[in-house]
Amino acid sequence: MIPVTKTFFPPLEEYQQRLQRVWNNQWLTNRGELVKELEQKLKKQLEVTNITLTTNGTLPIQIALNVLAKKGEVITTPFSYVATTSAIVWEHCTPVFVDIHPEYLTIDETKIEAAITDKTTAILATHVFGNPCEVEAIKKIAKRHNLKVIYDAAHCFGVRYKGKSLFEYGDVSTCSFHATKIFHTGEGGAMFSKDNELNHKLFYSHNFGHNGPESFYGVGINAKMSELQAAMGLTVLPKMNKIFDDRKRVVDYYNENLDFSHFQKLKIREETTWNYSYYPVIFKNEEELLKAQKLLNEENIFPRRYFYPSLNKLEYVEKSVMKNSEQIANTILCLPLYYKLQDSAIERITNLINNFKE
Repeated sequence: MIPVTKTFFPPLEEYQQRLQRVWNNQWLTNRGELVKELEQKLKKQLEVTNITLTTNGTLPIQIALNVLAKKGEVITTPFSYVATTSAIVWEHCTPVFVDIHPEYLTIDETKIEAAITDKTTAILATHVFGNPCEVEAIKKIAKRHNLKVIYDAAHCFGVRYKGKSLFEYGDVSTCSFHATKIFHTGEGGAMFSKDNELNHKLFYSHNFGHNGPESFYGVGINAKMSELQAAMGLTVLPKMNKIFDDRKRVVDYYNENLDFSHFQKLKIREETTWNYSYYPVIFKNEEELLKAQKLLNEENIFPRRYFYPSLNKLEYVEKSVMKNSEQIANTILCLPLYYKLQDSAIERITNLINNFKE
């Protein structure tokens, strides 16, 4: 079987060496030695101002919304993973959808201001498949209207835009370190903020609000990463260059050999150092997508309709029409892309999808 993605498993003996440190320390959670080490190594490698590790990639979004959105209206994208919208609803905020750009697939910054009301408190936008939003335009809009900006950067490990980490944009950026992501800790995530005062608030919010063992800065929840997760991250991190290089090999083959008269590919924003996180193709209509998907499935190849459906169609949000997002969600298919995907498999996938109409 060829799935859409596979988890990268580092050498077991290297992971066990780090687990031995956990056993030696007799410390499993509550910000142990390995969590702190991983934070410092990621901070250096990513060249970010601040980082707080978390136990998954959704809690950072919830914390950022809780701290910044104040139960107001949050302008957001309908084209993202469901967690982006569900976190807004979970934090008792109201999602207000703005349609997407049909090529970049990120929120259409030219349509944001029309959606702003006196109840709007924040913008939560997604860098889709690691492709940056128009961050400078969004920053200007937010400043004009006194809004906070949160970026769901779940797919953005290693992405740089205009020479710096994509995590350095916005008031808060969040990332997922789920097992399916390029860099992972099995399950995990992180939040980033350049503002030291805000970073402090995010930090204590992820640890019950603690200020030492017996006093508290304020309210918080438990979003701490464990030592077991950090051990995995410390074992995966030294392998990142070869992971990026190998994923580039797959992307380059697709780019050079797919027949783009059948479909379009993602347009990466200029001045972006991309991370080869996903390989979506967008068909002319849903019928052609379903036909190609069926053909691949019959050959034991399993791409994914990602993201589907358009989030404005969820049953727990106010219904709205998002023409571009609905069209893309109905016609987009992510092809298999992972470390050590065999050349013969890539060639097979390419040939099948190029000839799905025959």
